[in-house]
Amino acid sequence: MSTEKLKQHKIIFVVGGPGSGKGTQCEKIVQKYGYTHLSTGDLLRAEVSSGSERGKKLQAIMEKGELVPLDTVLDMLRDAMVAKADVSKGFLIDGYPREVKQGEEFEKKIAPPTLLLYVDAGKDTMVKRLLKRGETSGRVDDNEETIKKRLETYYKATEPVIAFYKSRGIVRQLNAEGSVDEVFQQVCTHLDCL
Repeated sequence: MSTEKLKQHKIIFVVGGPGSGKGTQCEKIVQKYGYTHLSTGDLLRAEVSSGSERGKKLQAIMEKGELVPLDTVLDMLRDAMVAKADVSKGFLIDGYPREVKQGEEFEKKIAPPTLLLYVDAGKDTMVKRLLKRGETSGRVDDNEETIKKRLETYYKATEPVIAFYKSRGIVRQLNAEGSVDEVFQQVCTHLDCL
């Protein structure tokens, strides 16, 4: 299965904390630019619910609370990208890479990223947004204690990733404090240049 095709596509890593609004921005990019939005979490969940062999293995790993092996995640991303290569203008890889090694492996196995969009909202903003979401979402992890832990984990993991790609000059940092449309205007400025 050839990844050669993918090298001509725009590949954008989208990084942002929980509550930064990156999901919403990804939806808007898909509508306007015709990119394919791939979230590793969604791919894993879809694979598990498909009941495939790979899905069963993944379910066992996740039930133990262990991390899914990097190779498996990359294989799934690659399969999904190759499947959409003919119809897609580009790819948004959402919530990936979580660490520098993941980014390096992605390049070896798939292709180098064109840009990294860093959806940057302040800690207080993210806490506020998540608490608000918690009022309606019923998600158990949307409470203040858990939220602060999730944010700490996120910052620790993300800082080296941002630094790594900044040194290559492909990071585009968005100020995600404003309204959805204000943030999207910034997104468009970067994507229209590609």
